[in-house]
Amino acid sequence: MANEIIENANDKMKNSLSSLQRELGHIRAGRANASLLDRIQVEYYGALTPLNQLASITIPEARVLMVTPFDKSILKDIEKSLNASDLGITPANDGSVIRLVIPMLTEERRKELVKEMGKVIENAKIAIRNIRRDAMDTVKKQEKSKEITEDDRKNFEKEIQKVTDDAIAGADKLAAAKEKELMDV
Repeated sequence: MANEIIENANDKMKNSLSSLQRELGHIRAGRANASLLDRIQVEYYGALTPLNQLASITIPEARVLMVTPFDKSILKDIEKSLNASDLGITPANDGSVIRLVIPMLTEERRKELVKEMGKVIENAKIAIRNIRRDAMDTVKKQEKSKEITEDDRKNFEKEIQKVTDDAIAGADKLAAAKEKELMDV
């Protein structure tokens, strides 16, 4: 039973790290990254459809995203959705593909993005610590109800803490990589 608690906590922490990685992918770093367009929805036959289901997204150069629609008739709709998005990048439509040129970031903007990233990282760490707290509480309840001994509880708490430390280290590793990416000129 307690092993299930540890496995469950570990799975939830891995999900938190995956979520963090996706969130960090949305932070624009002056380089082309296809995940920048993950949240873009295009109206296609009356339904909002994710852009990556309607077009291929490639990176022909370090700072250029190229969107090639599978159906050329929706090129204008894609362009309209990109203009309406919070990307802050003006799409260039040449009639068959759309190019998005990612502008270079200023030093000031890089520092702002690092601060913004710090908040995202801290929220992920809080989520991980909340998962740890829930797992610890469950183990303590099991001890109170005599399902496990005090020694078992202490061992399980050590294991839960180890899983937590690993997850926090993973978050720090993701943060360091993203900060390096943001600060590289």
